[in-house]
Amino acid sequence: MSISILTNIPGRAATLAVTLAAAGFLVACGGDSSGGAAASAELSGTVVLDGSSTVFPVAEAMAEEFGLANPGVRVPVGLSGSGGGFKKFCAGETDISNASRPIKDSELETCRSIGIEPIEFRISWDGLTVVKNPANDWAQCMTVEELSRIWQPGSTITRWSQVRDGWPDEEIKLYGPDTDSGTFDYFTEAINGEDGASRDDYTASADDNVLVVGVAGDAGALGYFGFAYYEENTDRLGDVAVDNGNGCIAPTRETVENGTYAPLSRPMFIYTKKQALAKPVVGAFIRFWMENSKEIVPEVGYVPMADSVYADNIARLEELTGGGAGAMEDGDATDAAE
Repeated sequence: MSISILTNIPGRAATLAVTLAAAGFLVACGGDSSGGAAASAELSGTVVLDGSSTVFPVAEAMAEEFGLANPGVRVPVGLSGSGGGFKKFCAGETDISNASRPIKDSELETCRSIGIEPIEFRISWDGLTVVKNPANDWAQCMTVEELSRIWQPGSTITRWSQVRDGWPDEEIKLYGPDTDSGTFDYFTEAINGEDGASRDDYTASADDNVLVVGVAGDAGALGYFGFAYYEENTDRLGDVAVDNGNGCIAPTRETVENGTYAPLSRPMFIYTKKQALAKPVVGAFIRFWMENSKEIVPEVGYVPMADSVYADNIARLEELTGGGAGAMEDGDATDAAE
């Protein structure tokens, strides 16, 4: 996702930093489960993240807030898609991999072949939004079957009149994520029944802003990307409600979280590994992420998980780090594949 979604973050970050400081918020590793320590000058090091463009806004916001609380820490966040992120993660180049889909069996095998056992944390909900040009006043709702006929491999649909009787005889210009994107993987599986099954004659980009510009500039355009990025561009785009057999459901935060926006709502993830948790700063950062998600996740356009999910994530993190985030001894990193 484009960095432009974060244009409001500096002011928000400053406000949140003041709030956390005033509350004596705990972020140091080894803190109790109700909080952590105030901003610590002792915590230092680097946490390297890469992966999904959809997860990027959340990761970037968490990195910024964590850096404000811990001036000695650097948290660079890369942007290479879920697949690209897992390649780097399984090559040992990153501490955390951001993903808008679960890790694939083939990726898991690659990791395990070099002694890396990925550890999964669910972090928030997202919905994939089917978007159209605002001039399009006919495609208010589309069925999953109609979307599949448009996007399936070998589709010959090129005009709106081929989709439904009564729709105008205008050319459809298609826009969507490239094949290395978790958004592409999720959409193709949800709509076409198979991960990666898609026609290839469309404008593809890893940069969601390119897709926004394309759809906004063409009256016959149709595309898809993450709900949060659509929310940032409602003045330039229209959305298409989806009928999965139970009527037309528009994408909203409520329909994404309660699952009625089917089949295009999905969880998002981060993955780490014991080798990374050997660095106390990594465990501290993940704990900070879980403890602050209820406030930060909605502010960057996504839907938080239930409190119990974050509590379970923290409990698992404490188990992995010997009772406190970041508490693992360096020698324990060799246990990754056990």
